[in-house]
Amino acid sequence: MKSACQEPASGRLSDGTGSKSFGSVLSCEAEAHEAAIAPALRLLSVVPDAGGSAAMPFVPRQNAPISAAGVVMETFLLASRTAPLTVMKECLRLRRIIRSFQPDVIHAQFGTVTALITVLSTSLPVVVTYRGSDLNGWLSRASWRSPLARLLSQMAALRARQIICVSEEVKSQLWWRSRIATVIPTGVDTAAFCPQPRDDARRQLGWEQDERVVIFNASRDPMTKRLDLAQASLGAAEKLCGKIRFEVLDGHVPPDLVPKMMNASDCLLLTSDREGSPTVVQEAMACGLPVVSVDVGDVRERLRGIKPSQIVSRDAEDLGRAVAVILRGRERANGRQKAELISTERVARQLIAVYQRALSSRP
Repeated sequence: MKSACQEPASGRLSDGTGSKSFGSVLSCEAEAHEAAIAPALRLLSVVPDAGGSAAMPFVPRQNAPISAAGVVMETFLLASRTAPLTVMKECLRLRRIIRSFQPDVIHAQFGTVTALITVLSTSLPVVVTYRGSDLNGWLSRASWRSPLARLLSQMAALRARQIICVSEEVKSQLWWRSRIATVIPTGVDTAAFCPQPRDDARRQLGWEQDERVVIFNASRDPMTKRLDLAQASLGAAEKLCGKIRFEVLDGHVPPDLVPKMMNASDCLLLTSDREGSPTVVQEAMACGLPVVSVDVGDVRERLRGIKPSQIVSRDAEDLGRAVAVILRGRERANGRQKAELISTERVARQLIAVYQRALSSRP
């Protein structure tokens, strides 16, 4: 499905055979521009596979402008991070891909098993991106898995040539090697996520024009995302402004449908216990969708100066009141300009600069 603005470029998928804050996100533009025109850099992107569901749709969106900048790219989808036998087979398969594709740099797009397998499979420069739950842990898995995943993430950092963290808060979780970590938020595809008239989006989705709509990203981890708190908050809001349609993104919604759903909604609600730099907030900003959120990850920095939007306590009544204010006003937010500062095109130039540093740095 094409976006309301334009269709972004797409990369090719294989079949398997010092820090910067958001406020200074443009500070490495000169270095990044020089890196972006470097000839024929070969990049292998290693991504945890979500079994067909869209758990990391932002990765191909971010890879597209990297490919468009002239980088020769392959994407390796890691079939499993939990089944020991499959993980061993995947490690061997990754080594075969590395030998056949012969990349200059390998980018592990997540910590835990994804990053550890990558750094153990090659002596080539590896860049690891930590996105939040890989260093912060999660709440809805077996009690032993979260500490183990965090340990694997920290071990992978020891072998990484360069490290990317999506926020300062995530970077602060590193036990070591923070000196080679750069803070680069996940880019937002401002071509796909762009403002569209709410009435048009609702008509296309078959939603009623007079509904009050709140959208929520539960992903595949509703316990950490606190779906229960979001539902309680909506109950409080309905007492103040009437019936609310609650749209939950559960990791199975087609990625191309999400921009339209955001444009058709009145408010994004975020209640997570843990986050790194939630991409859904950046995407809402790009669509002009107001946000009500708890103070988590880098959301406070993201929403600074964005109106109407609110950061409130984790109390369901407080959240409900904030949601009701947004729904009664039915205004769009002024987040588009700030979101453009972290467009996938601009972030791509910064990433290419990191790849070049990985090539030139010593192991």
